[in-house]
Amino acid sequence: MAALRAPDEPPCDVFLTGTVFLDIIFTGLDTAPVRGTESWARGMGSSPGGVANMATALARLGLRTSLAASFGDDHYGEYCWDALEQGEHIDLSPSRTVPGWHSPVTVSMAYEGERTMVSHGHEPPEEEQPAPALPPRSRAAVASLMPGRREPWVAHAAGAGALIFGDVGWDDTGAWDLAALPDLAHCEAFLPNAAEAMRYTRTDCPRRAAHALTEHVPVAVVTLGAEGAYGVDGRTGEAAEVPAIAVEALDPTGAGDVFVAGFVTGTLAGWPLADRLAFAGLTAALSVQDFGGSLSAPGWAEVAAWWRTVQSLEGQDPVGLRRYAFLDALVPEPLRRDTAPWPRRRAVPTIGFRRSG
Repeated sequence: MAALRAPDEPPCDVFLTGTVFLDIIFTGLDTAPVRGTESWARGMGSSPGGVANMATALARLGLRTSLAASFGDDHYGEYCWDALEQGEHIDLSPSRTVPGWHSPVTVSMAYEGERTMVSHGHEPPEEEQPAPALPPRSRAAVASLMPGRREPWVAHAAGAGALIFGDVGWDDTGAWDLAALPDLAHCEAFLPNAAEAMRYTRTDCPRRAAHALTEHVPVAVVTLGAEGAYGVDGRTGEAAEVPAIAVEALDPTGAGDVFVAGFVTGTLAGWPLADRLAFAGLTAALSVQDFGGSLSAPGWAEVAAWWRTVQSLEGQDPVGLRRYAFLDALVPEPLRRDTAPWPRRRAVPTIGFRRSG
């Protein structure tokens, strides 16, 4: 990314804001927990979660990332702050530690390719929340769109030239009304999953939903789960579909966040739509092979190791290899030969083995 930055560009590549959780992840459960019984998990990990998933994924792909979030005044908050600032070099200058406020916590249980989560937390006091009304200048920003809620910082960032990427969650109101997402008007791209896209557009096909969404936003990307992703650029009429990469998933936590991070990276780098979708799907696939949503995110070393490995295996589909041939120009040859896989910090069962400072 450094070679693509102009001298007069903002010092920040991507800005985002949200809630940081301390995630505790259990894996290796044969079935869902049963009422009245005790279940033992074969694996466990702890890592920063929530908005930290996407922030870490962006930073590991080489984007200068700035995060505005509240951190608890406890060991969990100290661990999350240290892991993001010192471990991932994320700019936390817009963030703050809230005295006397405990960190939100999520327990995630992965089984049968799915996950169940239990969370607990409280909103920090209003006067202690980060106020990104004037976010740092950035080339892009990721906004979590919520029905009936307008975030003033989104319009400000868009007005300053940032490309806004809209993420969205399940609409608990049941209205599924695009007009209720006021910040969608500022978005460069909107990235719902298939169920969300079809409900918002009243269509029965995720691909038709993607085309319908381009009436509201320039680029629409619909994730299709095990089928991959489908995207449409309404300005050019370009459409692309890329199948998912089959991997043995350990923990799917944060895969959607990593997908968005990969797509943002490709967009800022100026890649074609199909390459952006392929790269986003690849990074998401690599992430589910380890614990947690943030510290499982791949960097370029992991991308290089994957590309080296798949090219060396016999019987690979030539069409599939050509789909990812754009990686040849992105991964330096010495890195491809010499870098061992998974060099990054990973989730561990406890945070007690390591102290900040």
